[in-house]
Amino acid sequence: MTPIRRARAVGAFAALVFLSAAPLAAAQVAEGHSPPNATWAPLWTASPAPPRFDGTPEAPLSYENQTVRQDIRLGAAARTLRLRVSNEVGVEPLSIGGMTLTADGRTVRLTFSGQTAIDLPPGQVMFSDPVPADIEVFETITVQTYLPGSVRGAVRRTPVRIGQGDAAVADDAELVRRQSVISAVLGETERSPVVIVALGDSITEGATSTLGANADWPSVLAQRLHDTCPGGYVVVNAGISGNQVIRHGRSPSVLMRLDRDVLSQPRVDFVILIEGINDIRHSGDPSQPGLDASTVIAGYRQIADRLALHGVRLIGGTVMPFDGSERYDARSADTRRTLNAFIRENDAFAGVADFDAATRDPANPEAMQTVYSRDDRLHPNDAGYEAMANAIDLGLLAHPDAGCAAAN
Repeated sequence: MTPIRRARAVGAFAALVFLSAAPLAAAQVAEGHSPPNATWAPLWTASPAPPRFDGTPEAPLSYENQTVRQDIRLGAAARTLRLRVSNEVGVEPLSIGGMTLTADGRTVRLTFSGQTAIDLPPGQVMFSDPVPADIEVFETITVQTYLPGSVRGAVRRTPVRIGQGDAAVADDAELVRRQSVISAVLGETERSPVVIVALGDSITEGATSTLGANADWPSVLAQRLHDTCPGGYVVVNAGISGNQVIRHGRSPSVLMRLDRDVLSQPRVDFVILIEGINDIRHSGDPSQPGLDASTVIAGYRQIADRLALHGVRLIGGTVMPFDGSERYDARSADTRRTLNAFIRENDAFAGVADFDAATRDPANPEAMQTVYSRDDRLHPNDAGYEAMANAIDLGLLAHPDAGCAAAN
């Protein structure tokens, strides 16, 4: 097994900044800087993902002269917050007219190197200046982002509320699942929680969980860990719908995004990976089959090797059954079994989260139990996500920095 070492991302806050206003006075810039010895951890993440172009008139894909509200549950206690705004995989410039943060009983206007309005060309990222805030574990903050022009979010889908113009969005505005612009909330912490990144596709993203209920498996796992070892862990979600290990689909493959979405985060200790189902299924045409097992397994090995270089332990999640879904066939079923045999038996992984065993139908092991499945027979419902989280042996995540004897 790989020794546990802290993964510290060099230059995590050294993003190249493009500003929409005049240069700042030196005193203004200095006021927003973090102390050099601050300990930071990711408290919430949403991986960058290219804009989706499959919307409907009822759910358009772009924003124009609108304010986007996000109520974000943070995974650890903190005394200072910074937000990460991403246009890294965007296809057009991103202009933000202003952002506010409501936390710790007050609302403040965020600045970015002293500026309230910012422009990010495609490929760029920007961090907000630090904001003092007394945050408890699982506290919810509210971020409101005014987008004056016509723009598309380039971050994975998350629950948002949308209002017109530059005005606060009401609590009772409709909650929808849309792409936005915030890719992470980082916190300066009193202690260093053990950081776990859940890395996967729509099943990890929680695309079919109850909207706004924190019912995806990473959120349920975070609650389990907190109940066992309060304040010792934080679980962040790096799932993207349609994601694949090898191929690019609606988002860059895991091999391409691993550095940005995992290794650039400060202090990562564990990754729980469940990927491969989108690689092995056919693309809607059975005459064009998905990838073979050996190709995906080679990708698994690359992920494990790259994480090991940073002292990050990889937990392999078995690929869940999907008989009855639209792209199921005998070939992909056989490939899935081969992948799962590798995950269970190979020492590339520091441990196994057997999501397959936890959710499959005993009468038909190639299908998910109906009590755990959505109608598409591919994605879990809330009960399925809970079964996934409960399938993870917390002993695999034991770490001296958690501040308790063991997670079990």
